[in-house]
Amino acid sequence: MENEEKAAQAGSASAAAKPAAKRPRRGAIVGGVIAAVVVVAGIGAFVWHEQPSFCNAICHTPMDGYLETYEAEPGQAATDKWGNQVADASGMLSAAHRTNSSNATCLSCHQPVISEQVSEGLSWASGNYTLMATDGNPAGELTERGTSQLTEARGVAGDEFCLNKDCHNLTREDLTALTEVESDNPAVIIRNPHSWQHGQQACSDCHKAHRASVLTCTQCHADMELPEGWISAQEAKLLPNQA
Repeated sequence: MENEEKAAQAGSASAAAKPAAKRPRRGAIVGGVIAAVVVVAGIGAFVWHEQPSFCNAICHTPMDGYLETYEAEPGQAATDKWGNQVADASGMLSAAHRTNSSNATCLSCHQPVISEQVSEGLSWASGNYTLMATDGNPAGELTERGTSQLTEARGVAGDEFCLNKDCHNLTREDLTALTEVESDNPAVIIRNPHSWQHGQQACSDCHKAHRASVLTCTQCHADMELPEGWISAQEAKLLPNQA
């Protein structure tokens, strides 16, 4: 009995010697929650940063028309950036890329370098952000720009706006070969729109993102068949309110 009592006392002493388990500090828990919220918010802000709604709400406030062309449904009637009616949105690349490309956003095509984004962001925050007035449009009105202007900040050729490894991984020669079609009837002329016969043209001469694309070949060759959603050069000249 005496030995049992000593053993029990020894066990009690050993248990007493063990430090009590520390409870997690409330401050650490709160800090962890705040950190998690910041990370989630940061990820959400980055995702939003690439959406048209961000561009429209934060910097390019006159972009309502551009947003409408992005959200237009190919195969259905739509309105272009200038408010002109478009019979089929398939000819507007902003709508076509959104539906044909996975998660295509503004920055899928418009990729300003970091220094340009920072500069524009600081100008906007200080109230000094204005949009360049060109082609007779008032300041603050976005205008149509060609591929050379869109790639200027990146220091690459205008062709690389479209012909690059992430979009159309082709050369000019590849593109011409792809659209070359031979006719079985010698009396039928099938023209290649990417032929260099009349000199090298910019992609943006025909392909339009925020209005119906224009088959400029129809300036002379009125018999050419228009791609779905496209308009002729003559129809383009009749459109009001275009750049």
